[in-house]
Amino acid sequence: MSNESGGQTYTLRPVGYVREADGMYTLQILEPFRPAMQELKQFSHVYVFWWFDQNDNEEARANLQDDLPYAPGTVAGVFASRSERRPNLLAMTICMILDVDEAAGTVVVPWIDAFDGTPILDMKPYIPVSDRIRDVSVAEWFKGWPEWMEDGAAFFAEMGIFDE
Repeated sequence: MSNESGGQTYTLRPVGYVREADGMYTLQILEPFRPAMQELKQFSHVYVFWWFDQNDNEEARANLQDDLPYAPGTVAGVFASRSERRPNLLAMTICMILDVDEAAGTVVVPWIDAFDGTPILDMKPYIPVSDRIRDVSVAEWFKGWPEWMEDGAAFFAEMGIFDE
């Protein structure tokens, strides 16, 4: 049943947690969900859906617009940004898979923009026919950014957004 007032709630349960130690990132999947990892090692990349749990407060959830740190002077709605302050604190990162150990419930990734202990809500494999678009347009503030993720690390380091 739909509720246009936005008052309906849903329950999300973590399937695992992000673990970071000494610059190494592991997606630690809880034991009951490890069967869901079967054949994940067949893929090179995975979408990781996670919760901005360290930013979960009413102020963050009430935020509908942000000044974009990567586009000075630009204010955009959170649905047109990757802001961590939004009505539902759902985040998504695509990660390269370095290793999968089903028995241990681990997926090793080179990097994820989440903190140690961040709850993982779901994962889905990257599938080019479903996830890649040939003709795309982006907002003006993204003009000049790299087209491919693999080119992004050096670009972001040069901008001072993330270290390489």
